[in-house]
Amino acid sequence: MPDTIDAALLILRVALGAVLLAHGLKHLRNREKTMRWTASMGFSNPGLQWFFMSFAEIGVGLSLILGLLTSVGAAGLISLMTVAFWTVHRHAGFWITARPEEGWEYVFVLAAGAGALALLGPGEWSLDHALGIADALDGGVGAIVAAAGVVAAAAQLAVFYRPANDGE
Repeated sequence: MPDTIDAALLILRVALGAVLLAHGLKHLRNREKTMRWTASMGFSNPGLQWFFMSFAEIGVGLSLILGLLTSVGAAGLISLMTVAFWTVHRHAGFWITARPEEGWEYVFVLAAGAGALALLGPGEWSLDHALGIADALDGGVGAIVAAAGVVAAAAQLAVFYRPANDGE
């Protein structure tokens, strides 16, 4: 059974990591477009948002794919999805297909998967396990680290998010 669990954790890590890595590379390659997009959402300093968003998504993606500092990567994913929920998806309802806006089902599933990884750990098929640090970062510590992702998102929103009309 452990191999099955390790295989499932690897699949979850790689799936979540690949999504974030792809998003980060897309934002990195499309600097001006991403800056216009973040500015249109109400972020001050769109250049700084582009930089941190791109490299956070790339870093989180690589962390999860490799299983290296997995709980920290999970916290980063939770943070990114919390910001995405608050700034883009919350007013559109649950369904992502609620055009022209996109609902929050997608960011919810990504954040939930990250929460599961933070609690369960990366599994034996990870660099965390190979380096002997997996047990120190999962379980209760993973939950605390994941909660720190929400705190980091709240801090980013408090400092940089100034929408002209928040829809309320």
